[in-house]
Amino acid sequence: MIVIELSERQLKIIEIVKENEPITSEQIAQFLKVTRATLRPDLAILTMSGMLDARPKVGYLYSGNNTVSIISEHVKRTKVSEIKSMPVVVDEQTTLYDALVSLFLEDVGSIYVLSHGYLAGVISRKDFLKNIMGGTDIHKMPVGLIMTRMPNIVTTYPHETALEAAIKIIEHEVDSLPVVEKFEEKGKEYFKVVGKVSKTNITRLFVELGRQK
Repeated sequence: MIVIELSERQLKIIEIVKENEPITSEQIAQFLKVTRATLRPDLAILTMSGMLDARPKVGYLYSGNNTVSIISEHVKRTKVSEIKSMPVVVDEQTTLYDALVSLFLEDVGSIYVLSHGYLAGVISRKDFLKNIMGGTDIHKMPVGLIMTRMPNIVTTYPHETALEAAIKIIEHEVDSLPVVEKFEEKGKEYFKVVGKVSKTNITRLFVELGRQK
């Protein structure tokens, strides 16, 4: 077992939880005078390492574990390339209707939009719902007009770890990340979508590792 090297803020979080458990992330943020968003990566690391226990509608509790669990070590070593799944992609000229059909047939939370074969945007269930309720003609409107465009998309790379991907998902409050490979041409960057990592992928990794022990 290997001892985690904690940051000063992470050590403070542990002490706050010890003295005030159960305590919510909002309350911890108030103690430290930072935002909840700032704390998300720290709380993700502390819960994944087994130092804190996060309980829905209760808050955080100190678990008493000051070493890295075997499962945590695997998560830190596992690469995104090992857990990624097939993405659902459409061209930016695809109509909202056709994209919506793909969304439900594939049972995913987001669809990635390509332009000339490269990542151009992403469209989520919330985007579809907002436009349908707004009276948009989904049979005529192309997804390119309502998608979230690059560079405002959080991505991950095949060489990054499952832990890094999980922290991005938590920190940016998204349901999945496109796994991309970067290319440069004439001084401009392009991103090819080679997979996706979602909350389901991360959960499946934990289940598989748990069953092995």
